[in-house]
Amino acid sequence: MRSLLFVPADGGAKLDKALASGADAVILDLEDSVAPERKADAREAALAFLQRARAMGRRPRLLVRVNGLDTGLTDADLDAVVPAQPDAVLIPKAEGGASVTKIDTKLSLREADAGLPPGGIKILAQSVESAAGLFLAGTFRDCSRRLIGLTWGPEDLAAELGAEANRDSDGKLTEPYRIARALCLFGAAAAGVPAIETIHVDFRNLDALRRDTEIARRDGFTGRLAIHPAQIPIINEVFTPTAAQIAQAEAIVAAFAAQPNAGTVGIDGKMYDRPHLLRAQRLLANVKS
Repeated sequence: MRSLLFVPADGGAKLDKALASGADAVILDLEDSVAPERKADAREAALAFLQRARAMGRRPRLLVRVNGLDTGLTDADLDAVVPAQPDAVLIPKAEGGASVTKIDTKLSLREADAGLPPGGIKILAQSVESAAGLFLAGTFRDCSRRLIGLTWGPEDLAAELGAEANRDSDGKLTEPYRIARALCLFGAAAAGVPAIETIHVDFRNLDALRRDTEIARRDGFTGRLAIHPAQIPIINEVFTPTAAQIAQAEAIVAAFAAQPNAGTVGIDGKMYDRPHLLRAQRLLANVKS
């Protein structure tokens, strides 16, 4: 998934706009964007939307961000949306693999009750949104077969730290949040799942979004969260490999296939080794998915 667009579950017309945005995934938010007194209504709206959207011939992936395990609201969220079989749930403030395992168990029970295939609903985890989460970022490996990726969030982390800001005057992350971002990236690599970059809050500054997203792709992120439909075309473009990149990756894979025991291969006067092969394989896998 290149682009994942947040929309409040009780957002009314915004839900249909999200479907038509071109995003690879739409995340129905039951957490931060829904006021406490609106939670029950938002659950009903999410259920109705999922039922309607799943009947569409072509659609983005449908995710639901539930309320965190520490809120006491997670079970009610899952009770409401699992019968409509979202493609995945997004766990906020996921503190290590143990939190994913807990959600896995909750999903398994509800899938069985609803007569759904076991393991069909996947999990995306916001792995670094708290100080505790930083120290558990490397514990997601083998925690659940449902896990499809890790992302992170500097806003909740900044609130916990009592920070005045998480970016400097140039819009760049300050040191504590660069560390958090890196830990998400490393944690995802250790778990063998994609790393998804966090939101770009200044949604009207599309030039800054492009620069920041290009940096994310360079560093190893494979997609990005979004908060406005206007961000989707740029995110999709940046995370879509060019024809030249695909051709180069195919050439690298073919060269190693022709020499399976080689540690390095030469293509057009340049030397490529096994790490280049791994990157090429990943690029082609992302294109196919």
